[in-house]
Amino acid sequence: MREAFLLDPDLVFLNHGSFGACPREVFRVYQDWQLALERNPVEFLGRRSAALLMDARAQLAAYLGAAPEHLVFLPNATTGVNTVARALDLRPGDEVLGTDHEYGACDETWRRVCAGAGAHYRLVEVPLPFERARFADRLLAEVGPRTRLIFSSHITSVTALTFPLAELCARARQMGVLTLIDGAHAPGQLDLDLDALGADFYTGNCHKWLCAPKGSAFLHARPEHHERLQGLIVSWGHVDQGRGHEAYAGASWLERHLQWQGTRDIAAWLTVPAAIAFQQRHDWGGHRTRCHALAGEALREVVQRYGLAPIGQDADWLQMVTLPVPHHDAEALRAALFARGIEIPVTQHAGQRFVRLSVQAYNDADDIARLLAALDQVAP
Repeated sequence: MREAFLLDPDLVFLNHGSFGACPREVFRVYQDWQLALERNPVEFLGRRSAALLMDARAQLAAYLGAAPEHLVFLPNATTGVNTVARALDLRPGDEVLGTDHEYGACDETWRRVCAGAGAHYRLVEVPLPFERARFADRLLAEVGPRTRLIFSSHITSVTALTFPLAELCARARQMGVLTLIDGAHAPGQLDLDLDALGADFYTGNCHKWLCAPKGSAFLHARPEHHERLQGLIVSWGHVDQGRGHEAYAGASWLERHLQWQGTRDIAAWLTVPAAIAFQQRHDWGGHRTRCHALAGEALREVVQRYGLAPIGQDADWLQMVTLPVPHHDAEALRAALFARGIEIPVTQHAGQRFVRLSVQAYNDADDIARLLAALDQVAP
């Protein structure tokens, strides 16, 4: 699959988890949509965009196990978190619970929103090594009378752990507590059924593991929550059923308030069906299995080499895994690996350092061997 992507052939790219990578043929579809927009922007945005986006959302919804009217396109998952955070109407003394494995930008969102409302954002420790069976109990034991929402990643960014969420969402609903899941890394890495999962809100990226163009993501909300979601930009969608653009006459609440927020390039969103089709044509399930196996081999080699224990079991991660390494300055280690032609991040959590390995369909055993050889040189 290496030639199917646009990546620099001289680079060992083991960092798909940060921004993804778009296949050549999917990128061409993206450019075709941009060209169609520029040929007549008024026709494209003013009259065609709503129907085009509805079709794209319908295909994405089928892929995610959801109804298209319950999701809307956004530029990234962090925007989804911000949208929900500002829709909660938090009051002084309210509480939002998160885990201590959350993405830094989202942590900062909750800190600022809670501080502005006089509420509290409290992180619950999920200790390492990860104990999957205790995850829901650990979070729910911290729920108090003022807990409004539980915020959790589906696949964590820093530690690459996959959290089990179905039990958490079901039990939180029984307790009257909302759930928001940050699925930034989930679409494309695992099979999703959002209706079955049952989270009140779920946001995810399409430009990471689904390999769509940059700036394509979604927010899914249960129908009883739609009217609390106002969007971060006040535009024509907030005025009299979208008056001002005929394409949005009679549109749904989510379309009007979150989708139509002024002039924007919607080509990345319209390309999501092409990314789904690309993966379906290329047996992506088989690639995911192979990539997981390669990641597992790398983890076993690094664990044996350094004598450091892994932070989870095989079922706790998918194509992205954290390799424990001896204590180093994280940025210096990343730079040293990049100087040897390897693009890979170095993360840190709870006093431990990790090389966060992403294995995608374009990677092979030679890439893993080059990483291990580089680690021999810079972190012997």
